Amino acid sequence: MPQSTSPAHWYLIQSKPRQEARAEEHLLRQNFECFRPLQALPPSDRHPRKGSASTPPQEALFPGYLFIRLDQINDNWYPIRSTRGVSRIVTFGGRPLPVQDALIQQIRDRLAAPPALPSFQPGERVLIKAGNFCDIQAIFLSHDGEQRAVILLSLLQREQKISLPLSSLSALQAQFG
Repeated sequence: MPQSTSPAHWYLIQSKPRQEARAEEHLLRQNFECFRPLQALPPSDRHPRKGSASTPPQEALFPGYLFIRLDQINDNWYPIRSTRGVSRIVTFGGRPLPVQDALIQQIRDRLAAPPALPSFQPGERVLIKAGNFCDIQAIFLSHDGEQRAVILLSLLQREQKISLPLSSLSALQAQFG
Protein backbone atom coordinates (compact mmCIF):
# COMPACT_ATOMS: atom_id res chain seq x y z
CA MET A 1 0.00 0.00 0.00
CA PRO A 2 1.52 3.38 -0.95
CA GLN A 3 2.31 5.69 1.91
CA SER A 4 0.33 8.93 2.10
CA THR A 5 2.29 12.16 1.73
CA SER A 6 0.20 13.73 4.49
CA PRO A 7 -0.61 11.21 7.22
CA ALA A 8 -2.92 12.15 10.04
CA HIS A 9 -1.32 13.40 13.24
CA TRP A 10 -2.55 14.01 16.76
CA TYR A 11 -3.11 17.62 17.83
CA LEU A 12 -4.06 19.17 21.15
CA ILE A 13 -7.46 20.80 21.66
CA GLN A 14 -8.17 23.12 24.58
CA SER A 15 -11.75 22.87 25.75
CA LYS A 16 -13.85 25.47 27.43
CA PRO A 17 -13.70 25.17 31.25
CA ARG A 18 -15.01 21.78 32.42
CA GLN A 19 -16.33 20.94 28.96
CA GLU A 20 -13.85 18.27 27.81
CA ALA A 21 -16.59 15.63 27.59
CA ARG A 22 -18.90 17.95 25.63
CA ALA A 23 -16.11 18.85 23.20
CA GLU A 24 -15.25 15.18 22.71
CA GLU A 25 -18.90 14.23 22.16
CA HIS A 26 -19.45 16.91 19.51
CA LEU A 27 -16.16 16.21 17.73
CA LEU A 28 -16.99 12.50 17.59
CA ARG A 29 -20.40 13.37 16.09
CA GLN A 30 -18.49 15.14 13.30
CA ASN A 31 -16.50 11.89 12.72
CA PHE A 32 -13.22 13.18 14.14
CA GLU A 33 -11.01 10.70 15.97
CA CYS A 34 -10.51 11.92 19.55
CA PHE A 35 -8.64 10.75 22.62
CA ARG A 36 -9.51 12.12 26.07
CA PRO A 37 -7.33 10.27 28.61
CA LEU A 38 -9.28 9.37 31.74
CA GLN A 39 -7.99 7.82 34.95
CA ALA A 40 -9.88 6.23 37.81
CA LEU A 41 -10.13 8.36 40.93
CA PRO A 42 -8.16 7.03 43.90
CA PRO A 43 -10.38 5.42 46.57
CA SER A 44 -9.92 8.37 48.93
CA ASP A 45 -11.32 10.82 46.34
CA ARG A 46 -14.41 8.80 45.52
CA HIS A 47 -17.74 10.00 46.78
CA PRO A 48 -20.43 7.33 46.63
CA ARG A 49 -23.52 8.38 44.74
CA LYS A 50 -26.90 6.79 45.06
CA GLY A 51 -27.77 4.67 42.05
CA SER A 52 -24.30 5.05 40.52
CA ALA A 53 -23.10 2.42 38.11
CA SER A 54 -20.50 -0.13 39.12
CA THR A 55 -17.85 1.61 36.98
CA PRO A 56 -15.39 3.55 39.13
CA PRO A 57 -15.55 7.35 38.82
CA GLN A 58 -12.96 8.84 36.48
CA GLU A 59 -11.28 12.19 36.00
CA ALA A 60 -9.48 13.73 33.04
CA LEU A 61 -5.75 13.10 33.04
CA PHE A 62 -5.28 16.51 31.38
CA PRO A 63 -8.20 18.68 32.55
CA GLY A 64 -9.25 21.15 29.88
CA TYR A 65 -7.57 19.28 27.01
CA LEU A 66 -8.12 16.40 24.60
CA PHE A 67 -6.36 15.08 21.53
CA ILE A 68 -7.75 14.99 17.99
CA ARG A 69 -6.33 13.10 15.01
CA LEU A 70 -6.31 15.23 11.85
CA ASP A 71 -4.87 15.14 8.35
CA GLN A 72 -3.61 18.58 7.27
CA ILE A 73 -4.75 18.12 3.67
CA ASN A 74 -7.86 15.92 3.73
CA ASP A 75 -9.59 17.03 6.94
CA ASN A 76 -11.63 20.21 7.24
CA TRP A 77 -10.30 21.99 10.34
CA TYR A 78 -12.71 24.94 10.25
CA PRO A 79 -15.67 23.30 12.06
CA ILE A 80 -13.44 22.47 15.03
CA ARG A 81 -13.29 26.07 16.25
CA SER A 82 -17.08 26.39 16.38
CA THR A 83 -17.68 22.97 17.93
CA ARG A 84 -19.52 23.11 21.27
CA GLY A 85 -17.09 22.77 24.16
CA VAL A 86 -13.98 23.56 22.08
CA SER A 87 -12.03 26.69 22.94
CA ARG A 88 -9.14 26.38 20.45
CA ILE A 89 -6.55 24.20 18.78
CA VAL A 90 -3.30 24.64 20.71
CA THR A 91 -0.71 26.35 18.51
CA PHE A 92 2.93 27.35 18.75
CA GLY A 93 3.99 30.33 16.68
CA GLY A 94 0.51 30.48 15.21
CA ARG A 95 0.65 26.91 13.84
CA PRO A 96 -0.73 23.69 15.32
CA LEU A 97 2.12 21.42 16.34
CA PRO A 98 1.54 17.66 15.99
CA VAL A 99 1.85 15.42 19.04
CA GLN A 100 3.97 12.32 18.41
CA ASP A 101 2.05 9.07 17.96
CA ALA A 102 4.52 7.43 20.37
CA LEU A 103 3.49 9.83 23.15
CA ILE A 104 -0.22 9.05 22.63
CA GLN A 105 0.59 5.32 22.73
CA GLN A 106 2.60 5.75 25.95
CA ILE A 107 -0.36 7.50 27.58
CA ARG A 108 -2.70 4.72 26.43
CA ASP A 109 -0.32 2.02 27.68
CA ARG A 110 0.10 3.69 31.07
CA LEU A 111 -3.67 4.07 31.52
CA ALA A 112 -4.24 0.43 30.54
CA ALA A 113 -1.65 -0.87 33.03
CA PRO A 114 -2.87 -1.75 36.51
CA PRO A 115 -1.96 0.92 39.05
CA ALA A 116 1.24 0.26 40.95
CA LEU A 117 0.51 -0.77 44.51
CA PRO A 118 2.46 0.93 47.27
CA SER A 119 5.34 -0.97 48.81
CA PHE A 120 5.76 -0.82 52.58
CA GLN A 121 8.32 -2.23 55.00
CA PRO A 122 7.34 -4.03 58.22
CA GLY A 123 7.12 -1.51 61.05
CA GLU A 124 6.47 1.43 58.71
CA ARG A 125 3.77 3.87 59.78
CA VAL A 126 0.90 4.13 57.29
CA LEU A 127 -2.28 6.14 56.91
CA ILE A 128 -5.55 4.44 56.03
CA LYS A 129 -7.09 6.50 53.22
CA ALA A 130 -10.35 4.63 52.54
CA GLY A 131 -13.04 2.64 54.27
CA ASN A 132 -14.31 2.70 57.84
CA PHE A 133 -10.88 3.52 59.28
CA CYS A 134 -10.17 6.43 56.91
CA ASP A 135 -7.57 8.95 58.20
CA ILE A 136 -6.38 6.65 61.03
CA GLN A 137 -2.69 5.86 61.46
CA ALA A 138 -1.48 2.26 61.72
CA ILE A 139 1.68 0.18 61.48
CA PHE A 140 2.33 -2.03 58.45
CA LEU A 141 3.06 -5.63 59.51
CA SER A 142 3.15 -7.72 56.33
CA HIS A 143 1.70 -8.40 52.93
CA ASP A 144 -1.39 -10.61 52.84
CA GLY A 145 -1.22 -11.82 49.24
CA GLU A 146 -0.56 -9.49 46.32
CA GLN A 147 -3.39 -7.01 46.90
CA ARG A 148 -3.75 -6.88 50.70
CA ALA A 149 -1.76 -5.94 53.78
CA VAL A 150 -1.89 -6.81 57.47
CA ILE A 151 -1.67 -3.72 59.65
CA LEU A 152 -1.59 -3.13 63.39
CA LEU A 153 -4.29 -0.73 64.48
CA SER A 154 -4.76 0.70 67.95
CA LEU A 155 -8.49 0.61 68.77
CA LEU A 156 -9.98 1.27 72.19
CA GLN A 157 -6.55 1.04 73.82
CA ARG A 158 -5.97 -2.43 72.29
CA GLU A 159 -3.89 -3.36 69.28
CA GLN A 160 -5.74 -5.22 66.53
CA LYS A 161 -4.38 -6.92 63.43
CA ILE A 162 -6.50 -6.05 60.40
CA SER A 163 -6.21 -7.03 56.76
CA LEU A 164 -6.94 -4.23 54.26
CA PRO A 165 -6.41 -3.66 50.52
CA LEU A 166 -2.96 -2.21 49.80
CA SER A 167 -4.65 0.46 47.68
CA SER A 168 -6.31 1.87 50.80
CA LEU A 169 -2.97 2.64 52.50
CA SER A 170 -0.49 5.45 51.98
CA ALA A 171 2.88 6.17 53.54
CA LEU A 172 2.64 8.47 56.52
CA GLN A 173 4.48 11.70 55.80
CA ALA A 174 7.09 12.64 58.37
CA GLN A 175 6.05 15.69 60.34
CA PHE A 176 8.68 18.07 61.64
CA GLY A 177 8.35 20.68 64.34
